[in-house]
Amino acid sequence: MPATTIAIIAIYLGFALLELLRTGLLAKPEQTRDDGIVESVSMALLLGVTQPAIVVASAALAARLAPQWAGALSGLGFVPALALLFVAEDMTQYWWHRASHSFHWLYNLHRAHHNARYMSVRLTYRNNVIYYAMMPSLWLGGLLVYLGLGWIYAGYLVVKMAVIIGAHSDVAWDAPLYRVEWLSPVMWLVERTISTPATHHAHHGRHASDPAVHYKGNYGNLLFVWDMLFGTAKITRTFPQSYGVENLAPATLGQQLLWPVFPENRESEEVVAQTA
Repeated sequence: MPATTIAIIAIYLGFALLELLRTGLLAKPEQTRDDGIVESVSMALLLGVTQPAIVVASAALAARLAPQWAGALSGLGFVPALALLFVAEDMTQYWWHRASHSFHWLYNLHRAHHNARYMSVRLTYRNNVIYYAMMPSLWLGGLLVYLGLGWIYAGYLVVKMAVIIGAHSDVAWDAPLYRVEWLSPVMWLVERTISTPATHHAHHGRHASDPAVHYKGNYGNLLFVWDMLFGTAKITRTFPQSYGVENLAPATLGQQLLWPVFPENRESEEVVAQTA
């Protein structure tokens, strides 16, 4: 097993253990039987099938179309290589995520991630199977590995997943730091640079009327800089009262995992849609 994979698993299990001890990893508020199924299936398929397949497929496609480019960026310095990853991988994911909350059909592929009425590390890989297969940043990441940036992509991925896993956990690492007065300037910089539990929990909040909720923004994954730069940031240093989706019909298990194979549930018509 690659060292990168071991490191990410260790980070995930570390946050999972914190939840198990402090907030109940497997007993979240308002969870349903479908939640556990969606999380287990989507996580297993992403890590075991989709992500490895995309890395192999993107490399094979690049080798067929441009074999002369294999390893072309292997001599790139650390700083420019990291900058390239930030833009090509993380900023691309920001725009993909933002688009997922702007177009109804794309939100149907992302709906599973927000359907849970709780926050947890369990949500980290929770999404429609097709959503990940279409994610541009995964394909671009595979291409950058082909171009010779595998050495830095591995470390970058560990850091990125540590931030994302921590941002989804309901054991919020930033909450106690906000209470330390002399750390306020440091946290001011941190919360504007990377995704934190406070900023990302706001994105998962259920009701727009809640001052701590901002589900039409805070799209950043690793870097919150993109939200600051493109005008979608909201920072309150507080946490939503509840989580989930607002003003939409309940999503079926099939819809969450494999829409459009399983149709959208339209059993009730609501006035306002979260993707409007």
